[in-house]
Amino acid sequence: MKKIVLVLDLKDDPALIAEYEAYHREVWPEILDSIRDSGILRMEIYRFSNRLFMIMETEEDFSFERKGEMDKANPKVQEWEELMWKYQQALPGSPPGAKWLPAKLVFSMESELGE
Repeated sequence: MKKIVLVLDLKDDPALIAEYEAYHREVWPEILDSIRDSGILRMEIYRFSNRLFMIMETEEDFSFERKGEMDKANPKVQEWEELMWKYQQALPGSPPGAKWLPAKLVFSMESELGE
């Protein structure tokens, strides 16, 4: 199993942040299906202020390229992504059009303990 951590900002507007969280309390079933079908086993999103952290545990053969191809072919995912962009904004210094960006692992207690 692989662990992947991604980061993204929300627009710094309390009303928009509340709407975003409301959508994530009732994620559309088609979105949950697309997440599972792509090889993502677990996903959590945490928020501090307007910064989001997504933690995913995936199958070993998971790839963003394959997920991207699946998403492009899924009209419901495209609708969800367009809706979510109302609330999201790229991180400073992001490439054009980039949303979630990978976070770099800087410490792991497991590796320090030799596990």
